[in-house]
Amino acid sequence: MFRNRWKFVMACALFIAVPALAAHLKEQMAYCSYVIEQAQAQRDLLRTPVAAASITQPETGLPMQLIAGASVGLSGMKKAGLAMDAARTDCELYKAMTEAQQSIQYAQSSLEKEALRNRLALIDQASKSLDALMEQTAKTVEAQNATRLMLFALQTTKIRLDADRADTQSKITAHYTPPLSDKPLRQLVAEKQSSEGNEQKALDKLSRQNNWDVALSVGVHQQVNPVAQGAQPYGAVSLNYNFASVAIDKHLDHAVEAHDEWKKMQESDVVRSMEVLRQQLAESVSVQEAKLNSVQEESKQINRNLQLVINPDTSVALDFHNQLTAAQLLLEIETGDATFRIHRLQEYLAKNY
Repeated sequence: MFRNRWKFVMACALFIAVPALAAHLKEQMAYCSYVIEQAQAQRDLLRTPVAAASITQPETGLPMQLIAGASVGLSGMKKAGLAMDAARTDCELYKAMTEAQQSIQYAQSSLEKEALRNRLALIDQASKSLDALMEQTAKTVEAQNATRLMLFALQTTKIRLDADRADTQSKITAHYTPPLSDKPLRQLVAEKQSSEGNEQKALDKLSRQNNWDVALSVGVHQQVNPVAQGAQPYGAVSLNYNFASVAIDKHLDHAVEAHDEWKKMQESDVVRSMEVLRQQLAESVSVQEAKLNSVQEESKQINRNLQLVINPDTSVALDFHNQLTAAQLLLEIETGDATFRIHRLQEYLAKNY
């Protein structure tokens, strides 16, 4: 019954994981579509000539004129391409950031599920050994060389194993873990930082275009009072330059550097979160090592006692032997569980840090 239930749990987990991955990719694509559409609107605005019409009287005493024309700026054309570059870097940053955040957020839950699955395998192994011991004891009871009370003690241990199995399966289903990237965490964080730097550089380039502009204006002007014969064409080239551009560029460069330092210190940023996760996992290793040492000491004591009744020839010795064996099976689960957790945590730390 328990094995069938476990197969059902694994099937459900697989059924949930595939849609979760698809939803994550769709969410990334939706955000990228959003920022790209905004950038395309800004691009079309910047590179499209601006139409202008006005009525003016140049100087007192001169005829009034109607002016119509269009102008386009070289800086705007340049900013149109840079706006698209900034949107693409924003999209890449979002992808890298969500991958890193998700890997950090669900790292402990993923490791815990692995450990619980390993514990489930250890319980099944111990349960088979206990079944064999119960079968052997049952034959001894039938031969009237042992009491039913001795068999009941083993059945009690069997109940504890079944309860442990059910509890472990419940804990597995309680830990939700979406599909995570196979890349090491340090690589995901490095990609996120690189994408963040690229985004700031793209925004920096976009901001620098405000320091200058070369604009071309063309059109016609028509005298309206009194009305003259025919409209006259005109054209003009204007150059704008901000004398503070050197200081502005320095501030923009410093802003990029300050942004990097801020992200390193930010508690909620993935760099800081990655370090917090490392500390938590390192502490978990210490806890599991202390548990393993304690369990191993208890196991040594039981093994010494088992040596005294290795070949039980009385019902009392057989009862003592069975109780020690049952306790040893339970300790083997705890030993295997702690050993697996230590190995898996150390392996994760070595790979990701």
